[in-house]
Amino acid sequence: MAALRAAVAGEVFRPGDAGYAHECATFNLAVPQRPAVAVGAARPADVQAAVAFASAHGLPAAVLSTGHQSMVPSDGALLITTGRMSDVTLGRDARTAVVRAGARAQQVMDAAAPFGVTPTVGSSPTVGVVGFTLGGGLSPTFGRPFGWAADYVRAIDVVTADGRLRHTTADEEPDLFWALRGSRSNMGVVTALEVELHDVTRLYGGGLFFRGEDTEAVLRAYLRLTATAPEELTSSIALLRLPDVPAVPDVLRGGFMVHVRIAYLGTPAEGADLLLPLRQAATPVRDTVGDMPLTDFASIHLDPVDPMFFREWTAMLAEFPPEAADVMTALAGPGAEHPVEFVELRHLGGALGRRNGPPSAVGNRDAAFALWIMSMGPPAEGDPQTAYAERVLAGLEPWSTGHTYLNFSSSEPTAARVKEGYGPETYARLRAVKAAYDPENLFRLNQNVPPEVTSAAGRERPASP
Repeated sequence: MAALRAAVAGEVFRPGDAGYAHECATFNLAVPQRPAVAVGAARPADVQAAVAFASAHGLPAAVLSTGHQSMVPSDGALLITTGRMSDVTLGRDARTAVVRAGARAQQVMDAAAPFGVTPTVGSSPTVGVVGFTLGGGLSPTFGRPFGWAADYVRAIDVVTADGRLRHTTADEEPDLFWALRGSRSNMGVVTALEVELHDVTRLYGGGLFFRGEDTEAVLRAYLRLTATAPEELTSSIALLRLPDVPAVPDVLRGGFMVHVRIAYLGTPAEGADLLLPLRQAATPVRDTVGDMPLTDFASIHLDPVDPMFFREWTAMLAEFPPEAADVMTALAGPGAEHPVEFVELRHLGGALGRRNGPPSAVGNRDAAFALWIMSMGPPAEGDPQTAYAERVLAGLEPWSTGHTYLNFSSSEPTAARVKEGYGPETYARLRAVKAAYDPENLFRLNQNVPPEVTSAAGRERPASP
């Protein structure tokens, strides 16, 4: 430990040390992190020292930025935290930005805004940009006009299991660069991304809130909207039954509500025309949609900003016809009894269905919608939340692509669930790249893709769980 402390410019913690609990704290409280060693990395060399220490002592290595998807316990492991590495540097022409491992969405957005550009971000201002992007980066603001955030990554700096700091691009170590974009932390600890920025500063966005009794009418109108929506419009509709607690925004607390989220990269007049049928389907309780600076992107979804306990389930859908809407209303509408707080349908398509950059492991480009279910708080006795989520997924299975989106799946990452995040060819290639860069599966406390393992005779052996 003395040698590790001497090599690290940041901080090193053991259980019982002052600051240990704070260092290991996560946004999602569902899975507490209690590693044997926590390294608060302040520079890439700290990550290298931590990885070398873990390898030498036979410890699995995990990485933590904000902990929105804390899903696997790190008990007995070495945990690398990246919050001290949070710099954001724009290129000379403000066309790209170098984003360090601990940077959060709002921070990157604020850094880019004075130059009239924006990164591809999600709905939450506190989510780490690196984790969001390495998981694909499904943006509820720019998804349909621009596509997946991972498509706009131009370079990645990563420390692999051998302790080397590698600079990867489409031309430098292309297999690793391909695998990093889509496999999250499976291939190593990313210390920085270079991302392309977009020439956008404002949008027509916000939320439309409707009463529960208007669910069927609003959902039907929403489906008509998405059937003809231009690529500049990204939207979602959420059926909410949120508790009356401080972590939930005032407008969403208590009762049942339908929340339609809008992000349109066009003029307010064009946006108003697009939304007129939706506004006429029922009278909104509250309408916040209007012209807004992109720096206010978090006001569209109103994601909680304080740590909370939650679990997620998701499915990608090939289509969502009226019959599917009937199923969703019956299972998740105001008349249904269900133990979860949040069921969302997010419209995909547009640029999300195309590859907009170098090839990557990011899939789900054939999906038309994403279904996302969230339960807040610890499971009740017998875990009715999981049973309910599985019932909803089963009800909508006729329209499923058979795949999932791993950034929306913070529940226990079983091998079967991880495979559902990729197509068979992509999963096989990921295992091959994993074998080349992490043959001992040092980075396994995640939605793990195990390394391909072959015997001396060249036949594949089953990977360890």
